Amino acid sequence: MSKNIELTDKFVLKTYSRESLTFVKAKGSYLWDEDGNKYLDLFPGWGVGNIGHIHPKVKSAIKDQVDKMLHMPNNFYSKLQGELAEKLISCSFPGRVFFSNSGAEANECALKLARAYGNPKGKNVILTAKKSFHGRTLATVTLTGQEKYQAGFEPLLPNVKYFEFNDIVSFDNVFDENVCAVFIEIIQGEGGVRVADKKFIEHLRSKTKENNSLLIIDEVQTGVGRTGKFFAFENYDIIPDAVSMAKALGGGVPIGATIVNEKFIDVLGPGKHASTFGGNSLACRAAIAVLDVMENEKILQKMRSKSKELFKHLKKFKKKFPFIKEVRGMGLMAGIEMEGELAKEFFKKAIDRKCIVNYTAGCVVRLMPALNIKRKDLLEGLKIMEEILYELG
Repeated sequence: MSKNIELTDKFVLKTYSRESLTFVKAKGSYLWDEDGNKYLDLFPGWGVGNIGHIHPKVKSAIKDQVDKMLHMPNNFYSKLQGELAEKLISCSFPGRVFFSNSGAEANECALKLARAYGNPKGKNVILTAKKSFHGRTLATVTLTGQEKYQAGFEPLLPNVKYFEFNDIVSFDNVFDENVCAVFIEIIQGEGGVRVADKKFIEHLRSKTKENNSLLIIDEVQTGVGRTGKFFAFENYDIIPDAVSMAKALGGGVPIGATIVNEKFIDVLGPGKHASTFGGNSLACRAAIAVLDVMENEKILQKMRSKSKELFKHLKKFKKKFPFIKEVRGMGLMAGIEMEGELAKEFFKKAIDRKCIVNYTAGCVVRLMPALNIKRKDLLEGLKIMEEILYELG
């Protein structure tokens, strides 16, 4: 056992199940452990590394900002916050932005927006999907429609009801005039990479408009280009009332954002919500660099051929290996549902072959390679995957 693992196990709360690996260096789509072994990373930073690890433009921006200013309280104006907010609005819809530090906090802001909007109207019920994932705070774990994440933290936030994902009848059964907001993911990542049907999302948008309720879309994992559009909701021809994002926005520096549609920008006024570190100078500078890379390097345009290549191979795998039940996803976000415990076994075998993937929902191998992954690296990863599938079969 390495000294680092010994210290971590002794002094850090054991809230994570960890693999016995310590990575000390990262670049692009690769990681290096403390023994110098090189790993191909097809799940960089748990969805953080949309432009890979340590992109040189982001690295340069961070270094430059460190020499100027790391943090400024939010009771003063920040040039970088304004610049970043303008970029995010140009990528989404007319409105304003609240900055925080994580996806859970971005959803917490959206939840407070919903209650602050609904309470004066006598609406305080929030709807959310089963198998969803919205964060680990007490409020966002209530929004997360999975009992395994809620167990032991009762009583949860009141007036939250659940519906089956992609099931219009189930949704209509819990929707009424008391609903102030509906939370939804376009793709349920932790729920097994389950993609929303277009008719389902259109129905949610229609019902919330009719009832004067908010439609809030969680793009913490799908934002910043993961599905081939900057936001996943753009694939559905709808405009939400608020959208949450985090993960890939800072390129590795923690930052979250809640974008609020212009119709609702006065709901949370001064003193209604705050975050000490939200949108600090370092985080905003990193995020601006990420967005500049996305635009200047034409990341979205270039990733489309890689998405086609990825799903072409995965569909071939499904035909070849009968234990693969389904292949799902969009852009460069893919889920491979397998029988029994094979997904976990696949994950372990991939590590043995110096390749990082993820498994979720008990039976789904999840892939989220960097959007700018080199084609040869993607093909190498697919080759490793096929070798593992042969072993499992």
